[in-house]
Amino acid sequence: MPVVGFLSARSPEESAALLTAFHQGLSEDGHVEGRNVAIEYRWAGGHFDQLPALTAELLRRRVSVVVAVTTPAALAAKAATAIIPIVFVAGGDPLNLGLVAGLNRPGGNVTGVSVLTFEVLRKRIELIRELAPNAVTIGLLVNPTNTTAELSRREVEEAAHALDRRIVFVNASSPADFATAFASLVAQRAGALVVSPDPFFNGQSEQLGALAARHMIPAIAEVREFAAAGGLVSYGANFADAYRQAGVYASRILKGVKPADLPVMQATAVHLVINLKTAKALGLEVPLPLLGRLDEVIE
Repeated sequence: MPVVGFLSARSPEESAALLTAFHQGLSEDGHVEGRNVAIEYRWAGGHFDQLPALTAELLRRRVSVVVAVTTPAALAAKAATAIIPIVFVAGGDPLNLGLVAGLNRPGGNVTGVSVLTFEVLRKRIELIRELAPNAVTIGLLVNPTNTTAELSRREVEEAAHALDRRIVFVNASSPADFATAFASLVAQRAGALVVSPDPFFNGQSEQLGALAARHMIPAIAEVREFAAAGGLVSYGANFADAYRQAGVYASRILKGVKPADLPVMQATAVHLVINLKTAKALGLEVPLPLLGRLDEVIE
């Protein structure tokens, strides 16, 4: 039975729905776990420094393909092998990240799905400005251990400057850092918060949403779970569809298709979710034009 290695920077508990989508993609092309394919899972749980060792474990297991979800996992897998096929789900430009040589013809042993993450950071700034127009100072929560943190800083600084807003940066790389980060936001009189795209933050969405609500800070993040937990708004990619497509690609590779012959898919769908209960608690009015663009309202 062939073995698929599944590598993620997140945790299994908060990835259950995405994992279901991945299995759906596998089954669409004829592979079912336990029936005709085995899957070895490795989860970093937000500890990106563990990814190289976890990747090495999978390679020792002689997997037929590595499915590396999240950008840090994709980069770790790419650095570990130029032979074993890799299917990634990653944010950012896979060309700039060095994952592939081209989108239509990836070349080498890597292909996958590119999701919108940093590309919509500017839109998140615009949305939070639209919802909290009096917020002159906006905070950006950044994970300094993520190699893409500097990209987040640059994107947000440029967008904020164009909107005549001041940006303050706060760091967190573990849940223990959140209390200090929010205390810093309050001390710097941040009137709003943008959570940078990061698998660690996505995995802590419920805690971050609750903290934003408790501190009465209008905040926007990438995934729906953030808004459902009390954050004001979420705006980000449809990760479930990207994971499903990764499953399809992994299944095709198991059937003998080479990664170099599978073009990188670009997932462009985004979802906008607003928590109206939180908006009311913050005393914010949601503009009618924005209400018409919502994919979901949490009441």
